Amino acid sequence: MNVKSSELFRYFDVLRQVLADASASDRNGQSLDYTKAVESCIDMARRTHANGRKLIFIGNGGSAAIASHMATDYSKNGNLRSMAMNDGATLTCLSNDLGYENVFAKQIDMLANEGDLLIAISSSGKSPSILRAVDKARERGCSVITLSGFGDDNPLRKIGDVNFYVASNQYGYVEIAHLTICHAILDFHCGLVPPTLPAA
Repeated sequence: MNVKSSELFRYFDVLRQVLADASASDRNGQSLDYTKAVESCIDMARRTHANGRKLIFIGNGGSAAIASHMATDYSKNGNLRSMAMNDGATLTCLSNDLGYENVFAKQIDMLANEGDLLIAISSSGKSPSILRAVDKARERGCSVITLSGFGDDNPLRKIGDVNFYVASNQYGYVEIAHLTICHAILDFHCGLVPPTLPAA
């Protein structure tokens, strides 16, 4: 297949626009300033670690890869106590015995402590395993950050303390945007000053 350079750069332009158009809201559905939402997440993550608690990342498929990537980077680069609930044996055991919709909720029930911070990632915002995990995290006294996409009425978008929403129905754009948002939170926590782009 021949890819035209104009199409490739249009792909990147759409991705840039998807990121710029992402929105944030609170648990009451009120819009949050994008920058303030990132600052709030940094504060939540720092406070969680300072209180001896941990960040927990969850997701399915591509979002699971983001969860593992971010748990590693937040721990190693950010010095923030973090984990991802993606162990293969655990997932297959729990899904076999309890149903896949409970694979994260059961782990949260066993391992989460009051004051932990759950970062729940789902492109559709409709995954039962993610929604049940958030409910269980609330029962355990955890704070919650969500990242979702696709339909703007997805249920995950309404149940986090901070909710990031990416207005696209393309998995690639949503997943890259979620990874970028998570990385931005970490990078600014670490004191990154973005380089100035050269003049066009």
